[in-house]
Amino acid sequence: MILVTGGAGFIGSNFVLDWLTQSDEPVLNLDALTYAGNTDNLASLAGDPRHVFVRGDICDRALVDRLFAEHRPRAVVHFAAETHVDRSIHGPAEFIRTNVQGTFTLLEAARAHWSSLAAAEKAAFRFLHVSTDEVYGTLGRDDPAFCESDTYEPNSPYSASKAASDHLVRAWHHTYGLPVLTTNCSNNYGPFHFPEKLIPLMIVNALAGKPLPVYGDGQQVRDWLYVKDHCAAIRGVLARGRVGETYNVGGWNEKPNLEIVHAVCGLLDELKAHPEGPYARLVTHVADRPGHDRRYAIDASKIERELGWRPAETFESGLRKTVRWYLDNAVWVERVQNGAYREWVSTQYGSPAA
Repeated sequence: MILVTGGAGFIGSNFVLDWLTQSDEPVLNLDALTYAGNTDNLASLAGDPRHVFVRGDICDRALVDRLFAEHRPRAVVHFAAETHVDRSIHGPAEFIRTNVQGTFTLLEAARAHWSSLAAAEKAAFRFLHVSTDEVYGTLGRDDPAFCESDTYEPNSPYSASKAASDHLVRAWHHTYGLPVLTTNCSNNYGPFHFPEKLIPLMIVNALAGKPLPVYGDGQQVRDWLYVKDHCAAIRGVLARGRVGETYNVGGWNEKPNLEIVHAVCGLLDELKAHPEGPYARLVTHVADRPGHDRRYAIDASKIERELGWRPAETFESGLRKTVRWYLDNAVWVERVQNGAYREWVSTQYGSPAA
């Protein structure tokens, strides 16, 4: 069995679904079901004995210790995190709690579990920490893409909290010998993406006839990675990655935000045209956010060279699949937007986690 934290969130739920499509190895899924954790993402696993879901907080040491003792996972894949830069600017405390304190708690519980294992199990155990390219800071227009040896220069409360968690993971390996792996990924997109991030927000706002807000001039550049390609990369790192190493995972798709917004509009014009005209008429430039990084880019050559991974989707093919998914899953979108999934969580699990 593997333990996945944050497995009801966007990337985590895609990973769990893909894992159980390709393997019979069970998943112990621990998620606090905060606003972006959604059990609707996992509806296709209802009744599947390979998926054990536990609602809980990674900061709860007693719970995490109990899960390690009862299920004895051979690996941890750690997705659980607060991830939205805008939210971190307005409320950084929760980011420090989850991303720093939560990772510390999980590392300590994993270390205690790992230390108790027999020699062969101890050698096989892995702790895979999923992080972000934002820890490296920002790039100039002509700067080379981020590589694994670059200096950390986080510029937002979110990226600073993730940088701190990366440093903890590294320290637990070098100090205690815990067999860790770290991945730093670029911007993900795809199914089950909570509609606060750029691509799903543009899709749902456009379909509702609402403004499509673009920060500043819209020329902030990001590298875009289809979420299922990211999941494949994580599986590869877990299976074959060198202990103690970091692997940057990117899509080789650098594009400015405004181009992304117009690409979404073009696909919607093709797949679900609006009677009032092209969706691009809704594009609205708004004041830029504080400390907005200008460019991120990932050099993913190490993971290709060492593990043979490359993204299977181009940006165009991945974006088409994403837009199509949102059009085909209007009920999911509606439940996310009106909070119906939160009501179900309260009924099923009691009050939402703090």
